[in-house]
Amino acid sequence: MGFVIAVDGPAASGKGTIAVRLGALYGYPVLDTGLLYRAVGVGLLKLGGDLDSEAAAAEVARRLDLTHLEDPALRTRAAGEAASRVAVHGDVRQALLDFQRAFAAREPGAVLDGRDIGTVIAPGAPAKVYVTATPEVRADRRFRQLVGQGEAVTYDEILADIRRRDERDGHRDAAPMRQAEDAVLLDTTEMTIEAAADAARRIVEAARARWEGSPG
Repeated sequence: MGFVIAVDGPAASGKGTIAVRLGALYGYPVLDTGLLYRAVGVGLLKLGGDLDSEAAAAEVARRLDLTHLEDPALRTRAAGEAASRVAVHGDVRQALLDFQRAFAAREPGAVLDGRDIGTVIAPGAPAKVYVTATPEVRADRRFRQLVGQGEAVTYDEILADIRRRDERDGHRDAAPMRQAEDAVLLDTTEMTIEAAADAARRIVEAARARWEGSPG
């Protein structure tokens, strides 16, 4: 396995943008694992399925066409809610596990962002960053993003969404969202995205120096 950078954290923490910038810096491919779950949720809804049905969601996950991850529909508020609901299913997570781990095994390295990268997908990743911010700040970021996409939403609705997703993601039985013991916490509440990306870069550089200096 190459140099894996695991970027975890809750919704709208900035982890996706940070992951993309780290990938560009090091020339590594980047996988937004949340898109996998969004694709499962959206795919299931298109079939008229029940998001709470583990069997139905797992079947969609096993047949997932990864070429559709660029679909703009995956970036909507509804897709985010659907993703959070299907992500609680253990069979869905198992169906997507091998793909994520194969991506993490790419040489010379890879960047993955999600909620269980450092704890489940790539627990041996040499660089782990857990990105967070207060629910209020994250809700404001997501509200501005969705309004910019033309969605009719209110800040209060998005804040309620954020809190509900945090509760669901943090307390699910299958791979709950949590900071890995060896991950470095990066609180972006008071940071611009430029400052947050630079802080993440410094965390990764320190991890890379340790990795390159380790025996074997």
